[in-house]
Amino acid sequence: MNMEKRKAAGLLWTDTHDYLDEQERAKSIMHEFNHLHPSEKPRKLELIKEMFGSVGDMVWVNAPITYARGKTVSIGNYTYINSNLTLVDDYKVNIGSAVLISPNVTIVTCGHPVHRELRQHGEMYAFPVTIEDWVWIGSNVVILPGVTIGEGSVVGAGSVVTQDIPKNVIAFGNPCRVIREITDEDKKYYYKNREVDADWLRRLEESAQQQ
Repeated sequence: MNMEKRKAAGLLWTDTHDYLDEQERAKSIMHEFNHLHPSEKPRKLELIKEMFGSVGDMVWVNAPITYARGKTVSIGNYTYINSNLTLVDDYKVNIGSAVLISPNVTIVTCGHPVHRELRQHGEMYAFPVTIEDWVWIGSNVVILPGVTIGEGSVVGAGSVVTQDIPKNVIAFGNPCRVIREITDEDKKYYYKNREVDADWLRRLEESAQQQ
C-alpha cells in the first residue's frame, strides 16, 4: 500500500520524494500569488484556479495564503477567503459555497502521534476537513483534522474546533462548543441589539424574489 492509499485509509504515513517535489511545485504558484501587486486582479483570478483542485464561480482569496499542496482543496461558488489563511492540506479540504473565512484562520488535515516512538520518522495521520455551504468562520480560528462544520453555522473568533459542528448553530470556545441554534429571531438583528432597517430588509426580499 503506497502512502496516498495509507492516508486515505486513515493509517500512519510519511513523506515521499515525489510528495515533496509536488509541494515545491505548489509553493511556486503560491509564491507568485502572494507577491502580485493588488492591481493585478486578472492574474490573481487565474492563479486561484491554478492553486486549488477545483474552484467555483466568483471565488476571491486575499493574499497571503499558505498551503502545502493546493490540489487537495475544493472551493464552491461565491466563497470569500480573507488574508493569512493557512492550509495544512496534506489531505482533502472541502470548502462549500457562500463561505466566509475571516483573517488568520488555520485548517489542519494532518497531525502526529503523541508518543515520540511513533513519530521518529515524521509519521503522520490525515483526515479530511469539510466546511459546508453558508458557514462563517471568525478570525484566528483553528480547525483540526476530521472536522465537519455544518451548513449555515458560525464559528466565533479564536475558537479551536476539535469535533464536528452541526448545521445552523453558533459555536465558539477552546475547545469549540455549540452555544445555541440560529433561529428566525436572528433575522431581526445584525449585531447585538442593532435591528436591520426596513429599507435593507426590502432589498433582501427583492433580491430573493429575483433568484
